[in-house]
Amino acid sequence: MIPVEQLATFIIASVALALVPGPDNIFVLTQSALYGRKAGVLVTIGLCSGLIFHTSVVALGVAAVLMASAIAFNVLKFAGAIYLLYLAWRAFHASSAALQDKKSPELTDFQLYRRGIIMNVTNPKVSVFFLAFLPQFASSSNGPMAQQIFLLGGIFIIVTFIVFGGIALLAGSLGAWLKHTPKAQIYLNRIAGFVFAALALKLISADLQG
Repeated sequence: MIPVEQLATFIIASVALALVPGPDNIFVLTQSALYGRKAGVLVTIGLCSGLIFHTSVVALGVAAVLMASAIAFNVLKFAGAIYLLYLAWRAFHASSAALQDKKSPELTDFQLYRRGIIMNVTNPKVSVFFLAFLPQFASSSNGPMAQQIFLLGGIFIIVTFIVFGGIALLAGSLGAWLKHTPKAQIYLNRIAGFVFAALALKLISADLQG
């Protein structure tokens, strides 16, 4: 079993990492501002579901294979970038449509949840990060390594849900306030479009060593 002191250090590090601006929490922020608090929470749940995938990948040793295979890494990377560019196109399209309809397109709960999953799972950098981060707090002297990785991954997911959930609630309140101003929804969609496009370019430029 992992010592309590080591787990406490891991939790502190996880909170700090969750608070650092990155693709996932920026994604939660934009979706919450556009569609409200509930949407942000659903996207957060989707992202956390994706983290279950990455935790399993590391625990089962697949991440090491991913790091060794440039083809696999690039296929997953470009799939994620294409999806982000698609979201950017949707955001820009929604902004122009809002001029006529005076409303933003409605997304179902499942669509929002699915966005979070796809956003997270198609980013191979998360698996690479987990492969570098989680084993630092595991040791063969504390029991089976796979069990420790799953435990650490579970804790990281809980921390991420709490931090990102807070971001979703705050951004959702901001979005609700902005929607009372003229054309605010249009501007929010345009900002989201630029953010998605920037995240896509960042993902495309990622490499195994970066």
